[in-house]
Amino acid sequence: MTKPTDIRLTDIITSTKKIEYRTPIKFGGRVVNNVVLFNVRVEVTSRAGERAVGHGSMPIGNVWAWPSQVVSADQSLAAMVKLAKQMAVAARQCSSTDHPLEITHELAASHESLAADVQHEANLGESIPKLAQLVCASPLEAAIYDAHGRACGKNSYNLLGREFVNSDLEPYLGSEFSDEYLDQYTSRTPQASLPLYHLVGALDPLTEGDLTQRIGDGLPETLGEWIQADGLTHLKIKLAGDDLAWDVQRVVEVERAATVAQEQRGCAQWHYSLDFNEKCANVQYVLDFLAKLAEKSAPALERVQYIEQPTHRDLRANPENKMHEAARIKPVVIDESLVDLESLLLAREQGYSGVALKACKGHSEALLMGAAAQKYGLFLCVQDLTCVGVSFLHSASLAARIPTVAAIEGNGRQYCPAGNVAMAKKYPGMFNITDGTVNTAELVGRGLGY
Repeated sequence: MTKPTDIRLTDIITSTKKIEYRTPIKFGGRVVNNVVLFNVRVEVTSRAGERAVGHGSMPIGNVWAWPSQVVSADQSLAAMVKLAKQMAVAARQCSSTDHPLEITHELAASHESLAADVQHEANLGESIPKLAQLVCASPLEAAIYDAHGRACGKNSYNLLGREFVNSDLEPYLGSEFSDEYLDQYTSRTPQASLPLYHLVGALDPLTEGDLTQRIGDGLPETLGEWIQADGLTHLKIKLAGDDLAWDVQRVVEVERAATVAQEQRGCAQWHYSLDFNEKCANVQYVLDFLAKLAEKSAPALERVQYIEQPTHRDLRANPENKMHEAARIKPVVIDESLVDLESLLLAREQGYSGVALKACKGHSEALLMGAAAQKYGLFLCVQDLTCVGVSFLHSASLAARIPTVAAIEGNGRQYCPAGNVAMAKKYPGMFNITDGTVNTAELVGRGLGY
């Protein structure tokens, strides 16, 4: 059954923008110094004759989405930009008039063939991974949802029920979701605020003694300074995953630096998440880490809220990496592994107890995986890809509309503040942090809220 709110894509314009990082970020043994944003502008017309424009933006996170020993970082970046452009070309040719969930599902069917064409044209030595494909499609998906909401004069998160979508969730998530819709797994108003997870990268100075030279741009430069300035209560710690002694000591040192700063401002409770970036050889490494951390700093272990993707992202190729024992101690979430429903179900079988949603994997994918995670009682968190500007607002809007999400990651203000300048003027509560939270109550406008 069609709806008067269904839309048709009438024009799509894309552009890119490169922004240098304020300081480099290191994860998974790789150092990143800049970001290339892929921006999309979509024009749509609804069945009711309403016209609107929507916007989407996302970092092309090739180093994260496509780590490779065969393809260089420059090659993967160029290929992903090319693929994102080809996805926009394909979308221009889409003649369907539907809800964004149905349009993006139709467009996703061509991702593999488009990626194969880009691989062939660039003579790459390996195929473009599905995760990288999702990243390439994500700004287009965001723009489509944003335009839909604007054409209907409503917030996009309020257009997810049976009166707006032409099918229930069964075609996307299986028979368990028959006669269910995404409005059952999202909120009609956003959470007023969300705690912000601040990233403690492997290269980041914790104290004054760790600084060799100050940047001197007026922003905090040590972990202690960030905690004091932003009132932080949630810290995400990047770990090596292949150096047990270093990993344990790093958390102990973070705990020491954080304790000093928190005591100075009178804060008694704060939290950590731990990110091994898939570098752990097996679950025993995680168990050994937790045991040694308990010995060296029981308070630090107590503060750990969850552990992120400790072992290789290819779950099917590494079935021995079961997380049941570790998940009994702390929630263990998949991140890079989560690319579709099949991967979520496999992760559950292998003992993972939570999932990390990311706007960079596509708005439809995030909404659907958020619904599945809630149905199965999994721990939920929302993370970013050093998102800045519009992409961070998109990520935050997603987190604020999924009921069980307790905090949001947002490290663009640390590493790439230049990318936030324009949006910070319009949404100061989302970028000027003073109490450790972002003011997601600001994201209530038409479209995706920004």
